Amino acid sequence: MFETLTEKLDSALKKLRGQHRISEENTAEALRDVRRVLLDADVNLNVVKSFIDNVQQKAVGQEVITSVAPGQLIIKIIYDELVTLMGSEKAEINLSPEVPSIIMVAGLQGSGKTTFSGKLANLLKSKGRQPLLVAADVYRPAAIDQLEALGKQIDVPVFTSRTESALEIAKRAIPYAKENARDTVIIDTAGRLAIDEEMMREVENIKSAVTPHEILFVVDSMIGQDAVNTAKAFHDRLDFDGIVLTKLDGDTRGGAALSIRSVVGKPIKFVGVGEKMDALEQFHPDRMASRILGMGDIVSLVEKAQQTFDQKQAEKLQEKIIKDRFTLQDFYEQLQQVKKMGPMSQVMSMIPGASKLGNLNDVDDKELKYVEAIILSMTKEERNNPGIINGSRRKRIAKGSGRTIQEVNKLLTQFTEMQKMMRNFTKGKSFAKMMGQRLGR
Repeated sequence: MFETLTEKLDSALKKLRGQHRISEENTAEALRDVRRVLLDADVNLNVVKSFIDNVQQKAVGQEVITSVAPGQLIIKIIYDELVTLMGSEKAEINLSPEVPSIIMVAGLQGSGKTTFSGKLANLLKSKGRQPLLVAADVYRPAAIDQLEALGKQIDVPVFTSRTESALEIAKRAIPYAKENARDTVIIDTAGRLAIDEEMMREVENIKSAVTPHEILFVVDSMIGQDAVNTAKAFHDRLDFDGIVLTKLDGDTRGGAALSIRSVVGKPIKFVGVGEKMDALEQFHPDRMASRILGMGDIVSLVEKAQQTFDQKQAEKLQEKIIKDRFTLQDFYEQLQQVKKMGPMSQVMSMIPGASKLGNLNDVDDKELKYVEAIILSMTKEERNNPGIINGSRRKRIAKGSGRTIQEVNKLLTQFTEMQKMMRNFTKGKSFAKMMGQRLGR
């Protein structure tokens, strides 16, 4: 997510490091580079101009606080401006105290609208709601089939008809929801490859007929400035309540995320971060600004871990680590937990400084499968006591896993290093001291 933007911003701000004071000259030079980076990321020109002016006004003349470098100070200023640019704080979805709450989903064809409808239903279901999906896209042949498949996958009913108009389907879905104790109706409306009058008139008619409590506009974040223009055209006709950015799991240029709030005047409420049904996150401007600047997102990482990890299992693991009994079997079980948190590139992007290790899109989940294959090719005794794995055992494990002996050796070496690190922590050695020893200091 935003790896290229993060890397270029980091490079642009390097010029301020080592300076004793933020002056008009050194700030102007660094911000010229930041301006170029933002324009390359397809951020709206007026948004870039306003952003740079605000940063420069707040930065020039500020004395550098003891122990805080100019680069750190201006990054803090840029961070604050990014948060303001993207909406300052999280925006909640509007749910009515009346039953059912009606949510209307709009957007162009190919933006991920139908998939988002399924993800939203899944998210609301996990929070105790009883959603009903409504297939009101009667033009795209596979749209109804797709929504029915998603509904089946997450065990949420889908209301549809293959003979009625989208307007009639939407209208009939409301009494159906009441009769079947569904407290939230999510209407997936039709999209087109481009904005046209017929589509706009249809979504306006559905809005008038069902009076939704929330209208969400779904847009593909990969298309940059075009996403902002499309959002504005929809908003002029629909006056929607919030924006959903999809496909943020790739190396998105960032233009849509950084421009859309300022241009349209509506908050980003959700972001799609993968293909799975649980790959949907509420949008937090502060956390996104942190990721863009390569500072990670520890809060989201902890929240994902809390949703994924079994508390009792975690306590047992902690006890094993303390008693120096952490085995390859334990390592394998932890891998299964980490995989539930999402693609490794996404998990890594939440770790502060991880972007400096290289392009996070290159983090290959296949590598984890290879590691799993090697561990599963071991006997129970070998997993619990890797020290007994001699040359002949390594050859057998390599053959059984379809990997090379070198890869088996590499895994065993890395695991031994991991055990040593855990042992040092449990003995109370500080991280700094330990790192100093590893670097030969």
